Amino acid sequence: MNYYSLNHNSPKTNFKNAVISGIAPDRGLYFPEKISPISTDFFENIEKYSHHEIAFEVIKQFVGDEIPEEKLKDIISETIFFDFPLVKIDENCASLELFHGPTMAFKDVGAKFMAKCLEYFNENNNEEVTVLVATSGDTGGAVANGFLGTKGVNVVILYPSGKVSDIQEKQLTTLGQNITALEVNGVFDDCQEMVKTAFLDAEIARKLTSANSINVARWLPQMFYYFYAFKTLKSLNKELVFSVPSGNFGNICAGIMAQKLGLPIKHFVAATNINDTVPNYLIDGKYAPKPSKPTISNAMDVGNPSNFIRIQELFENNFADLKTAFSSFSFTDDETREAMKKIYTNSNYITDPHGAVGYLGLQKYGLKTTEFGVFLETAHPVKFLEVVENTLSIKVTIPEQIQKIMNKEKVAKKISSYQELKEYLTS
Repeated sequence: MNYYSLNHNSPKTNFKNAVISGIAPDRGLYFPEKISPISTDFFENIEKYSHHEIAFEVIKQFVGDEIPEEKLKDIISETIFFDFPLVKIDENCASLELFHGPTMAFKDVGAKFMAKCLEYFNENNNEEVTVLVATSGDTGGAVANGFLGTKGVNVVILYPSGKVSDIQEKQLTTLGQNITALEVNGVFDDCQEMVKTAFLDAEIARKLTSANSINVARWLPQMFYYFYAFKTLKSLNKELVFSVPSGNFGNICAGIMAQKLGLPIKHFVAATNINDTVPNYLIDGKYAPKPSKPTISNAMDVGNPSNFIRIQELFENNFADLKTAFSSFSFTDDETREAMKKIYTNSNYITDPHGAVGYLGLQKYGLKTTEFGVFLETAHPVKFLEVVENTLSIKVTIPEQIQKIMNKEKVAKKISSYQELKEYLTS
């Protein structure tokens, strides 16, 4: 499988090089040269396949012969070792829980898959590589956990000071070993811009790779969730609508990729907070990124989502086709809190702020009787403990994997500019 840059000014490359380099030399995101639909027989018999078998069938064409089949199966088994349950909220709506992994966030799958791929590619290489990643919340913890102790890999995580939850900060600043946290004086977009600039800096770029969803090995495994949900819901014989809490748009982009592989999904809703670049684009066709604004759903505080260009490519940059299969709506913090209360009152179900935004996306879309809606619950409510407890007037039980980091000491280096980041990386 070859990959090309969406800026169309770099040579094509293979999966291995796309993973190691993270971003193309022309600063474009890599995109697969070909997408081959999976056989209809697979979908007709999907309930007979295990989660591991489904993941292998879904991902193998994108890896190609860069990783032997048996090794790829091993990587999948080391990545998928927890469940992805669907919890019914009402007669035509369910929550797809993606937080049952080690850091209690949906990004555990992509982070572990990428870490294992990179470990395989580096097993006979004595040179160390630095994984450089920006996080608006959950990416940092998932990447830190996924790469912890990985041979030949150092991880440097940039996060915006004061704009991630306390638990999210603990997850990325307390592990030590090969993990370093850099606390940036700014917002997530500043962190992301520093990362992109580093990849264009000839003095340091050769030894860098990215673990954000711009990296194909982080982005593509997110397709698995949608196949697992379809397997569970197939017997309903209803048209499926997915509402995805969206910040950098990697997760929903993976869902659309799953659709292009043949997965029968009728419609996608990208539900955002007040960072409404994409909802506004769908109104007038003008893409106008702007500085991000802080919200209670902080993992979606992104003003210039990197992966939206991939979504446009999936629809061959046809605005009319995109609007037919894809909607996007934005919601305020007050609306988010009201949704959390409504879900808890009516269904005794606790959502985190991001899941509540996803639920609002389904409500705004307006499900028909022939449709069944799924919103993605992307993180455990405990990761937004203060917001959840204050909104719902309850106490949330803190899971064991969170309890063990609560009293650990935060270790982070503060920076304010790209030059400071470069000085750290070169030191």
